[in-house]
Amino acid sequence: MPLQALGYVGFGSAALEDWRQFGTRLVGLQAVERGPSLLAFRMDDRKQRIIVDRSMAEDQRFFGWEVEGAAALDCLAARLEQAKVEVTAEPQALADTRGVRGLISFSDPAGNRLEAFYGAAIDDTPFRPGRSISGFRTGPLGLGHAVLTVEDIETVMPFYVDVLGFRLSDYMQKPFRAYFFHINARHHSLALLQTGRNGMHHLMVELFSLDDVGQCYDVAMSEPDRINVTLGRHTNDLMTSFYARSPSSFMVECGWGGREIDPSTWQPTELKDGPSLWGHERNWLPEADREIARKMRMRAAAAGLRAPVQVMEGNYGLMSGTCPWWDGVRTDG
Repeated sequence: MPLQALGYVGFGSAALEDWRQFGTRLVGLQAVERGPSLLAFRMDDRKQRIIVDRSMAEDQRFFGWEVEGAAALDCLAARLEQAKVEVTAEPQALADTRGVRGLISFSDPAGNRLEAFYGAAIDDTPFRPGRSISGFRTGPLGLGHAVLTVEDIETVMPFYVDVLGFRLSDYMQKPFRAYFFHINARHHSLALLQTGRNGMHHLMVELFSLDDVGQCYDVAMSEPDRINVTLGRHTNDLMTSFYARSPSSFMVECGWGGREIDPSTWQPTELKDGPSLWGHERNWLPEADREIARKMRMRAAAAGLRAPVQVMEGNYGLMSGTCPWWDGVRTDG
């Protein structure tokens, strides 16, 4: 696949100070000044991962997808042009603003500005989080995932799958229609939700520690109307997370414990148990759909639907004793 990861995202907003407080105090990002109209955030060794631009309209956004190098970028541009997609080779001045060596731009069928790049700049100073956290899980998995709302999935999905090379991870029809796509070992770097309008639903960032998420949740609970989706755990990527209302018209999901997949062997399936094993009361859904989601969670609880937590080496302590359920599902012998 020519695309490797979601490298950066950018949003238009005049509320730079609100974003600064949200990004640092709640999420734990490092704020970096980029002039009077730009506020950038770091989350690892790169110079920037998230950009908030005062000169852009509130509903404008861009997504930077990373490729291996200049040859891969040229190959992608040729592939887009062959598919009758208009491609712009962006000037070095914009590439410098994005903190990359080379850059092209184009749009998806829903009107979202997409950028493909190579050569992301590494900062010469260590990442300093805005609050005390263990850090963010990025690297080859990218900064996280983006979820877009679309008027009609059928008119957008072929572009991402057939032209850009995304692969379907899984999908669901209830309580809302959603398709999830991967380009690396992260379960999904992109998802499309059919809502009848084109827009941004949420951006997910994954923290190293469950306690990071819990403490982030406490910060969010201290702010009026900040939580849009309560703490819960997803059925597909197994992420434990909550969703906070950002200073813009979308949410930021703060999560922990997302599963890795093997893209070469992964087979997509339909999610029939709903989007969450437990929790995740979705305040953004209409009440009728929220009730459907609640009933799906109750059925999952009644059926004893479970999944092992996804942890990295050193991120857990092994307890003694036996667990009949775990002994029945473990596969290491």
